[in-house]
Amino acid sequence: MKKIITPIIGMLAVATFSPSASALPAFARQTGMECSACHQQHFPVLNNFGRAFKAGGYTMIGAQGQVEGENLSIPATINAAVMIKMRYQRQSNGGKGLRDGAGTKTGDGQIQMGNEFSLFLGGRVSDNIGFLMENNVANAGALVAGLRLPIMFEKDDTRYSIIPFTTDALGVAYSYELSSAGVMRANRWAELRRDSSAIQYAIADGNGSHDKWAGAAAGLAMVAQNDKGYINFTRWTPNALPGGNDGGSPSFGTNSNYLRIAATPTVADWAIVSGVGIMSGSSELDGAGTVGVVDSGLVNTEATSADLQAHGQLGGKDIGVYATYANAPADTGTKPQLFNTGTKAKNAFAIGIDYSIIPNRLYLGGAYRIGQTGVASTANPSSSKTDDALMLQAIYKLRQNMALHATGALRSGTKYSENPSAVGKKEAILMLEGAW
Repeated sequence: MKKIITPIIGMLAVATFSPSASALPAFARQTGMECSACHQQHFPVLNNFGRAFKAGGYTMIGAQGQVEGENLSIPATINAAVMIKMRYQRQSNGGKGLRDGAGTKTGDGQIQMGNEFSLFLGGRVSDNIGFLMENNVANAGALVAGLRLPIMFEKDDTRYSIIPFTTDALGVAYSYELSSAGVMRANRWAELRRDSSAIQYAIADGNGSHDKWAGAAAGLAMVAQNDKGYINFTRWTPNALPGGNDGGSPSFGTNSNYLRIAATPTVADWAIVSGVGIMSGSSELDGAGTVGVVDSGLVNTEATSADLQAHGQLGGKDIGVYATYANAPADTGTKPQLFNTGTKAKNAFAIGIDYSIIPNRLYLGGAYRIGQTGVASTANPSSSKTDDALMLQAIYKLRQNMALHATGALRSGTKYSENPSAVGKKEAILMLEGAW
């Protein structure tokens, strides 16, 4: 760890100080506003205004030129942004060497040039329609990693939206979500998502042969939102549409449902987002030729979650507090589960804090997660293997659109004590994140 911390201290010491905030510049170009207008502390955490902009379907426009006509109102130029993450990752038992077999080798440290490398297009389509499209080149042979197209109608103080969407990895919450607590993978306050968010740990990924589909989703969301909160009811399938990185041909004979209810009050100057999520039903997977998945077979998409996000100030500096819980039921064999192929319930609880040590410059955060893997313990088959984690991170903004991340996790529990060769008991990440 010393080898990792020393260069970070050096980089922080030589970096120049200037006002900063990072985000997707596509929306800054459309609105003519600084990125800090929408973001609490650091990207991608949203403040009240950022949540309102997202809830408005990315349609708000500022000084940017427009093409106007009868039933037409579009920006004069389409808004785009590039985002990239360049990382150094090291994991205990992650494997070593360059030619010792297939797979990721992180045991002796791996430089990941373009861990994420995306071209975003987004913004206004009309006065009541917007879009966001992520084109990701991380996986060769595919392009569209995510697309949503909110179509909105307003009555009194409530906005109603119909949102067709698809994503290869961000899950059904990609359809519509305003929290930054890790309810949805792309809107999380910490890079190590499984350690900082119980929802990302328990129901954003599978733990067996269904990993490929656990983050894929396509469907139609129906949303009602106002200042008090929002309700999202989505019919969906755990497959990405053709042309996405999943590359499959999903079935639309889906009975999978997602219900999300959240409140967004302000309590004693603290901006709150708190809610619950319920997934139910079953859907087909595009599983032809895949080991462990029956072609045209059904999987249950069952899970529950709860979350709390509170943004306020402590000592005159911004602070974010996050708590999440999630549960994916056991796979009984006769009812295969998408999020949990284990014979025990897979669940977790996580709590975290993100504090602005130097406003608009340096942020320190940490989280603690307790988890049950869903896989039966070897020593006690009646219980699940445990997986707990302590996560610490530092984020330092170099410029408006560039930030350094230093993140580490120490994990413990019977997952590791019963299998000393398990990957990732210790993990460290150094990352340069940028958007332009």
